[in-house]
Amino acid sequence: MNSKNIAADLKAGLVVFLVALPLCLGIALAQGVPLFSGIISGIVGGVIVGIISGSRLSVSGPAAGLTSIIIASIATLGSLELFLVSVCLAGLMQVILGISRAGFIGYYFPSAVIKGMLAAIGIILILKQIPHFFGYDVEAEGDEAFTAGSDSHIFEEFTKLSDNIGTGSTVIGIISLVILIIWKSKWIQNNPILKHLPAALVAVVISVLMDLFFSLYMQQYEVKDEHLVVLPQIESLSGLYGTLTFPDWTALNNPKVYEIAFVIALIASLESLLSLEAVDKLDPENSISPPNRELIAQGIGNIVCGLIGGIPVTSVIVRSSVNLTSGAKSKLSAIVHGLFFLVAILFLPKILGMIPLSSLAAVLIYVGFNLTKPSMYINIFKQGYDQFLPFIITIVVMLSTDLLKGVITGIFISVIFILRQNYRSPFKMIKDTIDGRVHVFIKLSQNVTFINKGKFIDTFKNIPPGAYVNIDGGRATFVDKDVLELISSFKQSAHIHGIDVVLEEIEEVKVISHH
Repeated sequence: MNSKNIAADLKAGLVVFLVALPLCLGIALAQGVPLFSGIISGIVGGVIVGIISGSRLSVSGPAAGLTSIIIASIATLGSLELFLVSVCLAGLMQVILGISRAGFIGYYFPSAVIKGMLAAIGIILILKQIPHFFGYDVEAEGDEAFTAGSDSHIFEEFTKLSDNIGTGSTVIGIISLVILIIWKSKWIQNNPILKHLPAALVAVVISVLMDLFFSLYMQQYEVKDEHLVVLPQIESLSGLYGTLTFPDWTALNNPKVYEIAFVIALIASLESLLSLEAVDKLDPENSISPPNRELIAQGIGNIVCGLIGGIPVTSVIVRSSVNLTSGAKSKLSAIVHGLFFLVAILFLPKILGMIPLSSLAAVLIYVGFNLTKPSMYINIFKQGYDQFLPFIITIVVMLSTDLLKGVITGIFISVIFILRQNYRSPFKMIKDTIDGRVHVFIKLSQNVTFINKGKFIDTFKNIPPGAYVNIDGGRATFVDKDVLELISSFKQSAHIHGIDVVLEEIEEVKVISHH
């Protein structure tokens, strides 16, 4: 590795850190865990996963996509310490998946379901951050009302919110959100200096400056300590140990722990594999990252997170794409970004403790909106009901129950459409009358499976007596044995109705009778 590449990776690592810092804090806030847990995951995702991963550009850390799972899981188990056991087990499952070469699983999830899952997470993120945005930083129990499956409490919580709005926090939240929105404008993007500054970082820095201004000149609007980021004050590496949260292994007796671990492993693996594929497509060097090694890396990262109080990590497309556009040359940039988190928590905790929670809430609301943009709903609707129904049903079920039920329901609906499509198109048929006799020409499609049996049965039933039938399998690369047996059975019994059947490039099989 030459010095130019090292310099490029150091620069990219710093930029990714600046983008990831407010996101790590914000995601931890959204998930109802200590903000320090988000920092731990930033360190582990950068350093541990970065070292083991085979990806050149992928960057890992806490992900918004796991928010609804984590909120519900901690509420179910009762504490972060119990939840950390599930994180460790999820990591172990990911390692086993990687060793078992199961990296292909990401290819078999319908895109409509994945988009629906992310859109629902976006809605949950927005609902979850509304209290913090207005300076109503409720405890976890109250905050839970703003998450999936708790519709009956939402209006009650909004009533409480209206009585507890903090003016200073609200003003800072609004200004932060405006900054995030205008940062995509042409005026900013055409500016040679401003375009290189991460929008989330700018919003957070300005929010700190605004609160300093309030404290000096408009004390009635000053954001109180309980509405600011709270991080432990660490004076040395040895002092770091005392700030960590460790798993409570008595949770191993609770069956729910294993169920939660499975869901985390499944969703975290899927999100990582999808991110990995997306980053490889963006890579100008056309690198192909090994998916099985990525699962092992993510698994080890999550085991470490669970052991020391971090939240689950995945490969994150936002950080990875920033890493790419910042000129990263190798995975050193991801490792460097993780080391910057360690430096920040050791030397900058007081500065980080000046960040208003309403500013982080604005960042998360903006992230949530990008996950559930109205334009996405319109585009998927235009793709047809076979895409839109699984998408919208996944969202509705997720919001009314939980993530796993939403994804399973979405997949089930997608499978129904797949079965329907396969039922419709196993062959092309031309029907004609020649010299007074009905001629039926059936040309099989490329793949004909047992799913298509119903269509063949209906077609054969409707062929009139005395007809001539030609069934051509010349284009088919695969014909299921069940279908071959059905075709052979039809041919062998057709003479009863005076039907002549000719098979072309189709293997006639012996029909097994059960009588």
